[in-house]
Amino acid sequence: MLIGLVGKPSVGKSTFFKAMTLAEVEIANYPFTTIAPNKGAGHARLECVDKEFKVQCNPSKGFCMNHYRFVPVELMDVAGLIEGSYQGLGKGNEFLNDIREADALIHVVDISGSTNEKGEPVNPLSHDPTKDIKFLEYELDMWYLGILKKGWGKFTRTIKQENQDIKKAIAKQLSGLKVNELMVQHSINELNLIHHPMEWSEDDLFNLARELRKLTKPTVIAANKIDVPGSKLNLEKAREKYKEYKIIPCSADAEIALKEAAKNKLIEYVPGDKDFKVINDSKLNDRQRKALEFIRKNVLEEYGSTGVQEVLDKAVFDLLGYIAIFPGGLNKLEDSKGRILPDCFLMKKDSTALDFAFALHTDIGDNFIKAIDVKTKRVVGKDHKLKHRDVVEIAVKK
Repeated sequence: MLIGLVGKPSVGKSTFFKAMTLAEVEIANYPFTTIAPNKGAGHARLECVDKEFKVQCNPSKGFCMNHYRFVPVELMDVAGLIEGSYQGLGKGNEFLNDIREADALIHVVDISGSTNEKGEPVNPLSHDPTKDIKFLEYELDMWYLGILKKGWGKFTRTIKQENQDIKKAIAKQLSGLKVNELMVQHSINELNLIHHPMEWSEDDLFNLARELRKLTKPTVIAANKIDVPGSKLNLEKAREKYKEYKIIPCSADAEIALKEAAKNKLIEYVPGDKDFKVINDSKLNDRQRKALEFIRKNVLEEYGSTGVQEVLDKAVFDLLGYIAIFPGGLNKLEDSKGRILPDCFLMKKDSTALDFAFALHTDIGDNFIKAIDVKTKRVVGKDHKLKHRDVVEIAVKK
């Protein structure tokens, strides 16, 4: 699973990326700070199952805090897109190609309206951030359309001459964008494209490209810089105008500040929580104390969290529909090294016990006998569909 951070320049994408990963990335207030894509690991949050077994887990990857498990997810911060990126402007094609492999997108928008169309600093609230949502949609749709239309005349003639299946042909043409046959068929049905592809209009092709973009690059909007005074009104306008999107208020700066304070043992903070606890007030200087109180009052109390963790969780569990599965034994939750519930796998929705066995190892899948739901102690077969936060033991042939 790969999740891409996208948006126009200087909206705080690199800051957002750092807030998710605490990676050292170049952050500056001018366009195209990021040229090559930054990659790192964020962590999806879920309630750990260890509490149900009255134990403390020892993750081999990621971490667990206050019985919340944080599972690694690969993230990519793509350089800012500008108007005309799909035509190659501003290294647009290069930047768009960087997100081909992304399974979902986090669109970082400066909800404070303090950067214009080109990503240049302007007075807060002077730019309409809803235009940025529309802009990115259009750039991506036109990019998909360009790939779809490449050699379209010859492509449709071949389909007709060889009596090819249209959904298979288009899926093959757009396989680099993770388009599959089911997506193509769904889109054709949605748009009622019952006539032959040779007769499809320009609007038909654009609408098809748009539908396929929405299916292959599901998007959550990170309304960043929500802590800037007046931003809440912009947030309400954006939610009213784009009801099809989940738009989450965020402050990447606040998340970084809280994580850094926790790292330096000034506060206790679990990413995604609605508050933090000061460990030792005497270690805080006046500036730090004021900053923390500002975050508590203007971000956490107002919106319930900094939004950064919520955005990633929304992408992983809602947009992509992943579920978390823990390997464990009916009589033993430890691995050979004595670690309790060390592993947690993110699996696609509707994954079966056999799918999980193969995720553990090919040999385990090949020699599958049965699975055991450790929570219920129930034996299940290979076709049993797993649920979020299941603990599963796999029995294999000796």
